[in-house]
Amino acid sequence: MRRPAAALAWPRRPLGARLPPPAAAACPRAMAAPGSLRCAATRPAAAAGRAAARRAATQVPEELLSDPELREAAGALPANYNFEIPKTVWRIRQAGAKKVALQMPEGLLMFACTIADIIERFTEAEAVVMGDVTYGACCVDDYTARALGADFLVHYGHSCLIPIDATQGLKMLYVFVDIKIDTSHFLETLRFNFAPGASLALVSTIQFVSAVQAAAQELRPQYRVCVPQCKPLSPGEILGCTSPRLAQDTDAIVYLGDGRFHLESIMIANPGIPAYRYDPYSKVFSQEHYAHERMRSARQDAIRTAARARCWGLILGTLGRQGSPRILQHLESRLRALGRPFVRVLLSEIFPSKLQLFPGVDAWVQIACPRLSIDWGEAFSKPLLTPYEAAVALGDIEWQPTYPMDFYASQSLGPWTANHGALQPPGRPPKVGTPRVAASPPWVGGRTEGTTPCRRRHPVASSLVSPSSSSPPFSPTGEAPHAPRPRGWRRGDARPHRPR
Repeated sequence: MRRPAAALAWPRRPLGARLPPPAAAACPRAMAAPGSLRCAATRPAAAAGRAAARRAATQVPEELLSDPELREAAGALPANYNFEIPKTVWRIRQAGAKKVALQMPEGLLMFACTIADIIERFTEAEAVVMGDVTYGACCVDDYTARALGADFLVHYGHSCLIPIDATQGLKMLYVFVDIKIDTSHFLETLRFNFAPGASLALVSTIQFVSAVQAAAQELRPQYRVCVPQCKPLSPGEILGCTSPRLAQDTDAIVYLGDGRFHLESIMIANPGIPAYRYDPYSKVFSQEHYAHERMRSARQDAIRTAARARCWGLILGTLGRQGSPRILQHLESRLRALGRPFVRVLLSEIFPSKLQLFPGVDAWVQIACPRLSIDWGEAFSKPLLTPYEAAVALGDIEWQPTYPMDFYASQSLGPWTANHGALQPPGRPPKVGTPRVAASPPWVGGRTEGTTPCRRRHPVASSLVSPSSSSPPFSPTGEAPHAPRPRGWRRGDARPHRPR
């Protein structure tokens, strides 16, 4: 158990004395006489000055980066996990925060007390660890943080899915927790298994995106490498509900990470492209399969049943920012226009037994995690649709030949997705662009979900065998801190194993 703040023997560090100069001092506009016109030549200089001022304001001071006491305290954390301790301390000092809430997935909670102690030692703030379940970037819980009296929230392990300007009254910092891995072994494995000239799409979660970028740079002289981006995500980053569509001439998807949840997302979005997974902890390289036809058939059956429903239930997920009130409003307006009665239900987590308490509801639409319906929809006695599937059932759009995984994509199919232009708040420009909805790609027929032992030959690869590996990166529990997974996650029918 962590000691209370009053029992800490460490002296509190004073706030940074050397602050950067204010932005106005570097801006020609601030020095111009009132009412005077600025010539065009001054505009680039003004923009450069503002950019320099912003960099100075956000740059961590060298004295903090080289602070021996802070470096010693941060040494209690694993060296290959980048918790960005100096940046966190600097941002808290800058904000003058008094109470800092720390939110992280369960795989990182083992480090929460150490980070909280560091924050209380080197800033004037009190640290509070939020222990509720955190499945993903959609679970940013600024509401609870504010209810606890926090004025600063640090969210670990996920990308900036929820804009920091959306958390009004609460300053926020995202820490991706970049994890260093043995990139050389990963590269050796790919070169061993894929012939030169093959077209590879490299993807991962936010923890390994930097490793993906480094690997892509090394592979480009020999391979046609793509690091796809589905904005607003980072290049190479995928979510369980959001993945890019790839060119059909892509030979293979290579996912760097443990588990299958995120990989299944890009497999669903690209059913005609073979998918492979490299686990950086076990250093096992395996080909992965997904039961596309079974999933599509189950979802179409649920849509057909829901289309005949009289009373609908709309579930708004309340686990952090998982639910979108704007999508809820859109669905409400569509049901009203069609004369369909509906009931609203707010739930943090969705269980079959909970929904059975509403016998009068004939079909459900959950605005929480699309994968809950895709992975576990058959476990519910009534149809449990995603917003996209509800749009199909209500006749707003036709069933797509390739199931769209665009829930948080800027260029999405319609207003049943979180970042669609029609749902943007006033003052925020709508996202423009046309979503890529390709014709039906060739199905991966006859495959079942799970993992194929890597002994077989592949059209673009020699036998899938990983080179001999050294010890995996640091893992206190013997396995990787798993990326958060919404309820409904499943690992698959078979577990990967080292090929012989």
